[in-house]
Amino acid sequence: MSTDQEEPARPRLTRAEAKARTRRLLLDAAARVFARKGFAGASVEEIAESAGFSIGALYSNFSGKEALFLALMAERGMGRVAEAAQTLDRHEVGTGEAAAELGRLLVHVADKDTDFAPLQAEFWLYAVRNPHVLDTMATALREPRQALEGLIGTWLAEQGASTEVPADSVATVVAALFHGLVRLRRVDPGSVPEELFGQALRWLFRGIGADLAPDGPAETGTDRSTGRA
Repeated sequence: MSTDQEEPARPRLTRAEAKARTRRLLLDAAARVFARKGFAGASVEEIAESAGFSIGALYSNFSGKEALFLALMAERGMGRVAEAAQTLDRHEVGTGEAAAELGRLLVHVADKDTDFAPLQAEFWLYAVRNPHVLDTMATALREPRQALEGLIGTWLAEQGASTEVPADSVATVVAALFHGLVRLRRVDPGSVPEELFGQALRWLFRGIGADLAPDGPAETGTDRSTGRA
């Protein structure tokens, strides 16, 4: 008598699940091919082949190479915002603990995620040289930007901030600070120590907090226009 047991049949994927799986495999393949060949050197044919699909399957999910890359950028951005949100769930914004964790996040992106940061720079240059791509890029990155704005907005509300400190403006500054420091650390690691990003955020949020104080920044006997006593 055979002791072999038949494996239970796997439930058949729904159409939506199958489409999501195909999309996931295409994105993973695109990340590998982009990392190996760069944005300019990669081709949709190679990405489709790496994922195990036809060109038709690729184009049924993405309009082309640009759309694949922008989807990856948006996904990475959402992941970083989620990591920041988890940090702020554990530690109050502006504290040393939060600053230290956010600093480690920046260092990880700069030092460990060595494939994607140069790709982002390459794609930015491509978009600048092809202005029609800029609007598409802005649209694709809207979701992570809105997620960051929501995170900043929650903190501002907890601090009793008024609309004079708009969350979208603060989010723009935070994003620019993060991306700028990542690029600078890749060029000159010593100029961007692990604690710098967190410290810069503390300076930013303390400044916002001071502006939100009922009577404004405390007088120190200093002429604010000149910085002199």
